[in-house]
Amino acid sequence: MPLTMAQGMKRLGTPIAALLGLGLIALIATSWLINRDALRSAVEAQIRAVTGLDLTVKGAIDVSVFPGSYVSFHDVGLKGAVDDPALRVDVLTANLRLLPLLLQRFEIADVMMLRPQIHVKREMDGDSNWTPFIQTIARTMKPGADNPVSFSEIRIQDGILTYEDGGTHATEKLDDIDLSLAWPSISRSFAVTGQFDWRGQRIDGSISVSDFVAALSGDRSGLKARLASAPLKLAFDGTVANRTSALMEGTLTVDSPSLRNALQWTGQAPPGAGGFGRFALKARANVVGASIALTNVNVELDGNAAEGVMTYANNGRQTLQATLAADALDFTPYISTFRLLASGARDWNRQLFDLNAMSTTDLDMRLSAARVTVGPTKLGRTAFGANLRSGALALSVGEAQVYGGIAKGSLGVARSDTAADVKAQFQFLDVDLQACAGELFGINRLSGRGNLNVSLVASGSSPFGLMQSLDGTATLTGHDGAVSGFNVEQLLKRLERRPLSGAGSFRTGSTPYDNLTVALKFSDGVASTEDVRLESSSSRVTLTGTISVPSREFDMKGTASLMANGASSFDLPFVVQGPWDDPLIFPEAEALIKRSTVTAPLLDALKDRNTRDAVRSVLDRLTGGQKATTPDPAAAAPAK
Repeated sequence: MPLTMAQGMKRLGTPIAALLGLGLIALIATSWLINRDALRSAVEAQIRAVTGLDLTVKGAIDVSVFPGSYVSFHDVGLKGAVDDPALRVDVLTANLRLLPLLLQRFEIADVMMLRPQIHVKREMDGDSNWTPFIQTIARTMKPGADNPVSFSEIRIQDGILTYEDGGTHATEKLDDIDLSLAWPSISRSFAVTGQFDWRGQRIDGSISVSDFVAALSGDRSGLKARLASAPLKLAFDGTVANRTSALMEGTLTVDSPSLRNALQWTGQAPPGAGGFGRFALKARANVVGASIALTNVNVELDGNAAEGVMTYANNGRQTLQATLAADALDFTPYISTFRLLASGARDWNRQLFDLNAMSTTDLDMRLSAARVTVGPTKLGRTAFGANLRSGALALSVGEAQVYGGIAKGSLGVARSDTAADVKAQFQFLDVDLQACAGELFGINRLSGRGNLNVSLVASGSSPFGLMQSLDGTATLTGHDGAVSGFNVEQLLKRLERRPLSGAGSFRTGSTPYDNLTVALKFSDGVASTEDVRLESSSSRVTLTGTISVPSREFDMKGTASLMANGASSFDLPFVVQGPWDDPLIFPEAEALIKRSTVTAPLLDALKDRNTRDAVRSVLDRLTGGQKATTPDPAAAAPAK
């Protein structure tokens, strides 16, 4: 009669159960009969053979065969590192392979380090306290078929790594390290994957070395590395060598949602208070010691994309050099927090400069772009450079297409305690004067085309402080334009016919010109006129006086002349006073009185003594014999 399935399973399960029982009995017997000293010695020997590290155990040793097969060493360190402990482990556990254990052979499956404390101290000559141990590892490691040791994993749990640099006196600390090391017992590769905490951020990372023995010996080996955290992601794929100094070659990619946050996280001070947001970089990297040379660079920052080469070094002081080209650049985010004028006011900004960022990094950069945006200013093809060294910034513009013309020049900013020493030299050639004067000086009444030359120096801790100390010169030559706010020709013709007809229209219309000349000299924030002329075929205007830059006000006098056949037919003195954006412009009253046929005889009569006495007598009668300056209310009534 055929067996049922249940009966078959029952008969099959009996020998399996018996086998398991024998195995259990064997494990229990092994746990009783095992030579724990031999087990401990075998495990220590295997760890030394695989890692090259000679361990010393100061604490207790736990041996377990069943239910878990392992040996745990407490308070473990490295021999030869008593004064400067490079490694200390609270508990080092070697898990054993079960089947060899039953045959009284002790083979490690993997090693786990609980709460290891790793200390790395780099000396000024480049060596470290780990140098002799690494040399030992390189000598003893023999991956491949000839190596009888087969365990290939070391795990680190809740570890701490401290790093000291004897040259820069910098210190770093990694906490809560959870790593898995794929130890090359049967191959030449080495890999590390895991997580750790650094400066308050959790970092996921992985490192893969294609030839670990070669890397330890300083020979060239393939290297792949990846680090990922919230502020920054970094990846490298290339080769590494370390004969005389660390050398890495390969492809480097960096990505950050905010470069400002990433720099602050890594301990760097980002310049200014605006911009430095989204950042991405991909390049061919060549790392030699503390220097990084990047070629085939593709970099993106705040939506600006550029290509070129870059070099970064950190030999006691950070240095960045770059030559980049872009299709379009927008510098608005970087100047958005810098305002010359106070917000919503007609005054210079009095907020103090933040000059700390100028002393942390040396910069040498060359940029070229087809289009450049700086706030409201739009530039065409532009080439310029920036050099920042020891707190002194130098900006140079080789050539920029701006305001319909060309601009070139330089701007220097040096730090002096809390003040900024500024020196500016610029030339604007054949530019649109309305756009140029409006954006640079806030003057919107001028049109035409012309050239502007500026050479100024100033020192101050705020924009207002700079304006108070302004020294230098500025010249402007213009042609074929107009000055809005008054029509000189129309006004002069009317006042020539009727001098007392009023000047209400003096602030309306515009005055066209053929040629405009402005030459100013600045001293302590006050500009004095050296030559100010506005000329056309029908009129001419000249001005003298001063312009206060700190208060942004005019205090000037001028003469407007009506021209006929190249000669003046009527001259009218006038005054310009008040703020730059809305000055008061009015003619001198005495000149109009002298010009009038009605008031001129009266003005002439007052010059004669007898006539002046007669006029005084009439005034005395009208005022009741009292002085006109102190009239009596009762006597001031009209005579009946």
